[in-house]
Order: sequence, then C-alpha cells, then structure tokens
Amino acid sequence: MKHMATRAPVAAFFDLDKTIIATSSAYAFGKEFLNNGLITRQEALDLYLSKASYMLVGHSSEQMDASRDQLAQLVKGWDVDEVRRITTETMHNVVTPAIYREARELIEQHRAAGHDVIIISASADILVEPIAAELGVDTVVATEVEVEDGKLTGTITQYLKGEAKAAAVETFAREHGYKLAHCYAYSDSATDIPMLAAVGNPVAVNPDRALRKHAMSSGWEIRTFKNPEPLIQMPNAREVGIGAGVIAGITALAVVGTLVTRAIMRDGRSA
Repeated sequence: MKHMATRAPVAAFFDLDKTIIATSSAYAFGKEFLNNGLITRQEALDLYLSKASYMLVGHSSEQMDASRDQLAQLVKGWDVDEVRRITTETMHNVVTPAIYREARELIEQHRAAGHDVIIISASADILVEPIAAELGVDTVVATEVEVEDGKLTGTITQYLKGEAKAAAVETFAREHGYKLAHCYAYSDSATDIPMLAAVGNPVAVNPDRALRKHAMSSGWEIRTFKNPEPLIQMPNAREVGIGAGVIAGITALAVVGTLVTRAIMRDGRSA
C-alpha cells in the first residue's frame, strides 16, 4: 500500500456490498424478517429474486433506485428495536459467513497503520451498523431512513449513491481533518466511481465491467476477493409455501434471464 507510513490523518472508506461482504446487506436478512413475521412469503420471494439478479449481474443506477423505493415501502411501520434485535441475533448465521477474509485482513492492515476505517454504504444504516460492529468498525456513513415514535416511516432522508456518496466522503473528510489525497476508498461498483476518484488511493474490488474498464484506464489498483465465494441461495418451497417445482422454475428463469441480459450487454458493447 502507498502512504502507509505517513503521519497525516488517513481514512480508509469501504463500500459494503460485494466489497466487504459477498452478498447484499439490503437482502441478506430477508429470510429472518420472514421468519419473524415482518414480511409476507410473496415479499420474501421478491427479495430473493432481486438478490439473485443483483448477485449475478449487479444493479444499474436505475435498478438501485427501484430497489431503494421497494425496500423503503417494505420497512414502513417496522419497529426499530425489533429490526435491531433480529439483525443482531442472526448476524453470525446470515452475514458473518459472507464476509470476505481478504476484506477483514485489509481492514486490520489499515488499523495497524493507524488509519481510521469507515464503512460507507447505500444500504440503510440500520442494516449496516450491526455488520460494522461485527467487524469492529465504529464509524458508519450510510443511507438514513426516517424514524418516528420508534418506527420506520419509509421515508429516506439521506441516500448515498453516486455523487451523493462522494459528497459524503468529502464532507466527512473535511469535518475530521483528513486529506483526501492520503485516503483510500474501496468499491466494486461503477456507481462509486465519483467516490473512488475523490481519494488519492482508489481501489476497485471485484469490480463490475464498467468499473474495471475505468480503473484500468485510470491506473487504479484492482483487487480480487475470493473467500468466501458469493452464493445465491433461493428460498426453499416450505419457506415460501409454494411447490418445489415452481421454485426450481423461478430459479431457472432468474438465472437464464440474467445470463441473457449479460449476453445482450456484451453484444451491445462489442457492436
């Protein structure tokens, strides 16, 4: 790593989904929310399909916005304490196995160098905070959902995506005295190019095609995290209350659909 020996304040900004964890924090707890009665079987199935699409081909900026709106309405009226209880109690079964070993090691390297580690995510802070606690990271900058009388209203008061995420990094650095030229940022997604460009040490981690292309043309470091392998687990028939044959068909359609999308995108780029 460059700048590891500098005495100036240094921050390392980590995206969360597909950068620290081999899954999506927005979808990871879907099964547990179903088991605790917060969502219906149909809503659980919708979450699983959205997760499958995200894990196979990622989400465009427009798809991220659609997922944001879907999830915001889904959580409307949820009790905040109940959500925190569920995420905390199920963390070790749901998310801990999906944390990249390489990400843990990298976080420890930054700590050993005296750097401050910040998780910055487009996912809701109520989902990001327990994952940060598992990693021993004290500082989270994430999308914020309004709370009234202890319940989520479904209104998003701060959405950290694209330029807004970069602006949040710049504001955080200014308020805490970091020089961005000495700081690091890690992400997998092209939507985070503005954030990566804001720091002196941008690193593309398991980058999507657009980010890989940009990183290579810009001379940015590219890293591959492999442990654990990202998994896509579809719900079983009992969990959603429909036949196993239907589940198998849905799984196949989801996979075929994403593969077709990949082919179309690839052909379009090569045309």
